[in-house]
Amino acid sequence: MALYVAVVGPGEATPAQEAAAQEVGGALARAGAVLVSGGHGGVMAAACRGAAQGGGVTVGILPGPDRRAANEWVAVAIPTGLGELRNGLIVRAADAVIAVGGAYGTLSEVALALKTGVPVIGLDTWAIDGIEPATSAQAAVALALERAAG
Repeated sequence: MALYVAVVGPGEATPAQEAAAQEVGGALARAGAVLVSGGHGGVMAAACRGAAQGGGVTVGILPGPDRRAANEWVAVAIPTGLGELRNGLIVRAADAVIAVGGAYGTLSEVALALKTGVPVIGLDTWAIDGIEPATSAQAAVALALERAAG
C-alpha cells in the first residue's frame, strides 16, 4: 500500500518555497507516495504540480464546500466545508508531513501532527522540537518516507 505524505505550507509562498515544494511533489510521485495537501495555492499548488508532472496521485482536502476551488493539479478534491478545521483531516490522512515554509495554517498542521504522533519533516520552516529539519527537497522526502514506513 502506498504511503500518504502531506505537504503543508503557506498559500502565499515565496518563489523559493514554491520551487522546493514542486521538487518535493515530484520526488514523492517518483517514490509512489500519495501527496495530500490543502488543495489551494502557493506551496500546496506547487507540490501538487510537481507530483502531477511526475505521474503521482494528489489529494486536496479543501476548506470550503466546492471541489472546483482546488488547484488544477489536484486529482482527488475533497470539499469539507470545515474551514481551517480541515487541517486536522490533512494531518490524519497522512503517514508523515513535510512542512515547506510556514504561515499560521501551517503551524496548526505541524502542531496537530506532533500532537498525534505523525512525523514532521521541515524544509525552511520553524525550528520547533519534534520537527526533523531537512536541508533539501530530496532529503525531506527521504526522511518523510523513512519515518512514514515506521
